[in-house]
Amino acid sequence: MKKAILSLCLTFCLSFYSAKAQTNNYKSEFGFRSENDSYLAGGQDRYYTNGLLLNFRTALDQSKLGNKKLNKMILEFEAGQKIYNPQSGSILDIVNVDRPFAGYLYAGAALNLLYNSENNLKLSLQTGTIGPSALAKEAQELMHDVVGFYEINGWQWQVKNEFAINASAEYNYLLNRSKTGKVDFAANSYVNIGNTFSGAGAGITFRAGAINPLFNSAGTQSRISKNAPEKDLVKKEFFFYAKPMLHYIAYDATIQGGLFIKEKGPVVFETKPVVFSQQAGAIYSHNRFTADFSILFKTREVESIAKPHQFGSIALYYRFN
Repeated sequence: MKKAILSLCLTFCLSFYSAKAQTNNYKSEFGFRSENDSYLAGGQDRYYTNGLLLNFRTALDQSKLGNKKLNKMILEFEAGQKIYNPQSGSILDIVNVDRPFAGYLYAGAALNLLYNSENNLKLSLQTGTIGPSALAKEAQELMHDVVGFYEINGWQWQVKNEFAINASAEYNYLLNRSKTGKVDFAANSYVNIGNTFSGAGAGITFRAGAINPLFNSAGTQSRISKNAPEKDLVKKEFFFYAKPMLHYIAYDATIQGGLFIKEKGPVVFETKPVVFSQQAGAIYSHNRFTADFSILFKTREVESIAKPHQFGSIALYYRFN
């Protein structure tokens, strides 16, 4: 799996240089994000061990928005699967489970409202399932068979099935940009409400490099547009970013089991109420393509002997009309 993802990355990167120069005014975007702790080459296979997210975004007609403060609206559809392990994907004794085996399979939609003031509000709704119906055991076994990793064991102790419905609201606010236009800071906040994930968080995003305004940046998934007013924009975005965040965890069903079921699973834990994360990465976006590479570090999430965690993320997107 890792080799396949890296090969696909190389194919996309070569396309950056072979593609003919053309306008970046595309109205739709499709791509994926792959998250895995093995990308950091640390030999770990634990906690949030794998995620595969597919995205389709399309910009609504900006000439018909009817709100002078609003720059654009983007409609997004997403489907994905997230897989969680204890300290290893091969557990022979339940006493060694320091985080439940769990999977989250879902589909959802979001509306991203981006304002001329460079603030944006993103509203999302997801439905899906946790437990055996999420097919995490089957997906992990398939990945390990394909790449020749060790044999999986321990999924008989995963959390029980529960239908999932989760809503979220994310708000980003530009704080300051340097006179050169190459460095800026934005405040970030979110609220999650649902029977799988509930909580809130706040942080700051720092960007440095060739950056666009937040209403037309790969950093806010907004490089697409439809009937946009002409503006002086950076045609080729390439910047580094850092995003420290503080999270309040009200509920996490992948750790605590389903919120509304009595039999939550053979082994579940309470969550740490406060978690700190630090994400750092780089984004390149030009013409039809965006590539985003990052690493994310998290403090302990589970009231057990579970340790802090880190994983890598690779995202590739293609724009079209």
